[in-house]
Amino acid sequence: MRSRDFVVAARSIGVGKLRIILRHLLPNAIGPVTVAATLGMGHMILIEAGLSYLGVGIRPPTASLGRMIGDGWEHIRDAPWISVFPGLVIVITVIGFSLIGDGMRDAADPQSK
Repeated sequence: MRSRDFVVAARSIGVGKLRIILRHLLPNAIGPVTVAATLGMGHMILIEAGLSYLGVGIRPPTASLGRMIGDGWEHIRDAPWISVFPGLVIVITVIGFSLIGDGMRDAADPQSK
C-alpha cells in the first residue's frame, strides 16, 4: 500500500510518516485484515471440528463439536440429533463469523462512505 497514489501524494506534500499511517494506511487496511481474520476463525473452527471428529483434536475431557458429532455417529439411526445439532452449531457459527466479517468490512471501508 506504500506505493498507492494517495500515500505518494501525501508524502510529496510533506506529511509525516505517523500521519500517513494513521490517516491513510490504517483505515484502508482495516477492512481486508478484519475479513481475513473472521474467515480465518471460520476455517479454524472447521479444522478443529474435523480433527476432533477424527480423534486427533482436543483431548476427551474438554468438549468439542467434532467429538460430539463423532460420538453420535454410532447412534445416528436411533438418535440423529446427537450429531445433527453440533453440526448445525458449526454451520451457524462459521456463517456468523463470515457475516460479521462482511459487515465490519462494509462499516470500516473508506471507499463506501
